[in-house]
Amino acid sequence: MIPQAKSWVDAARRVVVLTGAGISTDSGIPDFRGPQGLWTKNPLAEKMSNIHYYLADREVRKLSWQNRMASPAWSAKPNAGHLALVELEKRNKLHALITQNIDELHQQAGNSPNKVIEVHGTMRRVVCMSCGMRAPMQKALDRVRAGEEDPPCRTCGGILKSDTISFGQQLVPEVIDRAMQVAGEADVFLAVGSTLQVYPVAGAVDIARSAGAKVIIVNAQPTAFDDVADAVLPGSISEILPAILGSGARSSK
Repeated sequence: MIPQAKSWVDAARRVVVLTGAGISTDSGIPDFRGPQGLWTKNPLAEKMSNIHYYLADREVRKLSWQNRMASPAWSAKPNAGHLALVELEKRNKLHALITQNIDELHQQAGNSPNKVIEVHGTMRRVVCMSCGMRAPMQKALDRVRAGEEDPPCRTCGGILKSDTISFGQQLVPEVIDRAMQVAGEADVFLAVGSTLQVYPVAGAVDIARSAGAKVIIVNAQPTAFDDVADAVLPGSISEILPAILGSGARSSK
């Protein structure tokens, strides 16, 4: 199926990519639901990802700050899968890159920030839950290192958290609307490293299919859309993406 998938990409003008945690595992960032996933191995980690527990329980927040400091994402580097998506953009084929990830590795790899739609926000900023102040995450982490277990907002004293969408939080309507719009404009829709279980983002697959796009799924585990995809490519994302997105017979159309 790899040669067939590559031929669809080569012929495409507007490739829309949806990435989940699986694309970053080869960079040393564990996924959530896989065999070695964060929530599989540590059910408490899922509680820390729930906005209701986070706001109500200072102990959960203190643990969350320690987890943020220790995150492998701070030292992670883009892998071959990320770099293949940069190559796709250089070929003028990448229409948009919808990501469920919060690590900003797509931007670090070289994808244009205006192409990246971060539906779950970014871990590299902090936000105040009261006044909406935003600032670089590292400034807040410096305060934790200096001894503040649960640093409050310096503007209003409110609760700080990473500028990400936790369970129980509303997604940003404008961001989701843009993601669904670009999905409907795709002639190839490539879902990478996502189990496609989380809505409304997973609904982008249906929108792309309805618009006539070829749907290609690259993921180590089965997904909810395997039975309707035009191609399902299980295996190493770092190996498969370069094989189907590489220039080969380079063309800009």
